[in-house]
Amino acid sequence: MTIPSTIDVGAAGTGRALAAIPSPDVSAFQLGPLTIHFYALCILAGVIAAVYWSERRWQAMGGQAGTIMDLAVPAVLLGLVGGRLYHVITDYQLYFGPGKEPIRALFIWEGGLGIWGAIPMGALGVWLVARRRGLSMSQLSFAIAPTIPLAQAFGRWGNYFNQELFGAPTDLPWALEVSPYPSGMLRDGMEAGVTTYHPTFLYESLWCLVLAVFLAWAGRRFDMRGGRLFALYVMGYCVGRFWIEYLRVDPAHDILGLRLNNWTSILVFLGALAYFLWAGRRLDRFSTRVVPIGVDADSEVTDTTNPATARQRDGDKRAEGADRKE
Repeated sequence: MTIPSTIDVGAAGTGRALAAIPSPDVSAFQLGPLTIHFYALCILAGVIAAVYWSERRWQAMGGQAGTIMDLAVPAVLLGLVGGRLYHVITDYQLYFGPGKEPIRALFIWEGGLGIWGAIPMGALGVWLVARRRGLSMSQLSFAIAPTIPLAQAFGRWGNYFNQELFGAPTDLPWALEVSPYPSGMLRDGMEAGVTTYHPTFLYESLWCLVLAVFLAWAGRRFDMRGGRLFALYVMGYCVGRFWIEYLRVDPAHDILGLRLNNWTSILVFLGALAYFLWAGRRLDRFSTRVVPIGVDADSEVTDTTNPATARQRDGDKRAEGADRKE
């Protein structure tokens, strides 16, 4: 296990790229007695965008208006709990041990939400509501899948305002300029005399935006029922997260030369791939079916968009009409 240490060397050095993305001087502002953190605002913006788009997709599928909003509240709350738990458990050294402040594990506004914990717990929230209302999880996942990376694209900008989770030093034109803490302490991953680093928050935000567009297109172009579109989202995110995680220099557990989240990306990718293939074989048994909103995936429903079944249906109707005339 390798955990880089934070070094107190005073102000950062003067080395920087010829052009760089400047980091903000503040990460929060006061609104009366309240402190509003930009990290929280970025997450909130992502949630709003995802809920709005999911609602539109759900209604276009024939779903009832307001359903996604009902799902969003428990999904977001449980997602925040799951994301924070994953972060605290996997980065326990930041909060527990000599000289640490365990209470800071509750300070979610300081950053630290693990997507690997947020998605399963958020899905649990969706499942609880869907089960009570008799909704199909496979159809809900189809509506929601492209909107999750959109929310992540917004949320990653919270790392920008917190000046955290950046990559290795670089002098590329799009490098991110990072400054030490006001006390002079270097931020996690900073090197003495180096002020510009890979903007991994930007890389992941752009990756998620592209993934959201791709998923929306794939859902229209191919048969992605049975949870396959959601599995495709998981695989796509894992691919991007793997190489972006490899660039990061913040403290992390190192296992056989890879960061913990790299290994998590590999395992989750393989699990999603296995499900994607299994669901595809399962759908082959019902290749001429479409499942309306609220109907279980195993129900016997004929796909009216399939030309062959449409001709068969018309022929059956003509036969029934002839029988009535006789």
